[in-house]
Amino acid sequence: MTQTRAARHRLTVLATLLAALLAALLTPGRASAASLQEVTGFGSNPGALRMFRYVPDGLPAGRPVVVALHGCTQNASGYGTGSGWLQLADRWGFSVVLPQQTSANNLTSCFNWFQTGDITRGQGETASVAQMVDRQLADVSGDTSRVYVTGLSAGGGMTSVMMAAYPEKFAGGGVVAGLPYGCAQAAGSPYVCMYAGATQTAKQWGDRVRAARPGYPGPWPVLTVFQGGADYTVNPVNMTDLMKQWTDVQGADQTADVSDTVAGYPHKVFRNPAGTTVVETYSITGMGHGQPVDPGTGTEQCGTAGAYILDVDLCAAYRLGRAWGLG
Repeated sequence: MTQTRAARHRLTVLATLLAALLAALLTPGRASAASLQEVTGFGSNPGALRMFRYVPDGLPAGRPVVVALHGCTQNASGYGTGSGWLQLADRWGFSVVLPQQTSANNLTSCFNWFQTGDITRGQGETASVAQMVDRQLADVSGDTSRVYVTGLSAGGGMTSVMMAAYPEKFAGGGVVAGLPYGCAQAAGSPYVCMYAGATQTAKQWGDRVRAARPGYPGPWPVLTVFQGGADYTVNPVNMTDLMKQWTDVQGADQTADVSDTVAGYPHKVFRNPAGTTVVETYSITGMGHGQPVDPGTGTEQCGTAGAYILDVDLCAAYRLGRAWGLG
């Protein structure tokens, strides 16, 4: 084939491919892919947060809702995609609420898990997130008994807050590299809490949760924790303290009923006297500060690696979704 004929051949192939692409895009009735949307006017919004959501195309009524809270320096879109939650929403059929912090509230876009005015029921950022949940359930006719909350770092700290301040709204919570409820107050400083932890007994930890929703008889959300073993931003002792806090709230002891490995990482299960799993922990050996993901197309894979989104061959969102019965 001469050089001229070869060039013509390449142009013909390219034109064919472009024509096929245009035909696919312009086919009548072709469904458009779902996208992240901002919702305004979702309530009084005392915490001055922004609300984003993802609803897969054709999602039927009565499906679960997951609230996903980003970490510091992140935003709703990046965390939703990077963590794998939007990917799983399409795969399993649920909607996602993605609160977003503003620089006016916090210069590094951290949720204020340590501020009394933002972690108290009916106030600040906590109330704003609760209003987002109510709006989402109303708009998509979601299943009120299958609402879950999760988040990374400061978003993990705010996950603990939502579980404590609004336990009636959530069936489960997933804290990733986060903090127990009331940790900043117990330690005297958010930084002491993060770097060293707070000295509290299981009952003292549990009392902080019970005080957040006085007189609440239960049920309380089930907790799952993911924590990097080499995390120098949030000390791994915080995972132990989360376990103490929520086993006490759930009336369980602090001795694991199951100790095994998942994807090679230490995994523990804590059950209440009735034999129901109430706390689950994953210690990601060697991982620093971030959200565990496992990019790929396999059944158990999800997420996209990036800043504070770490490829460790285990996707936290997948494990949470399976524990919550989403898949």
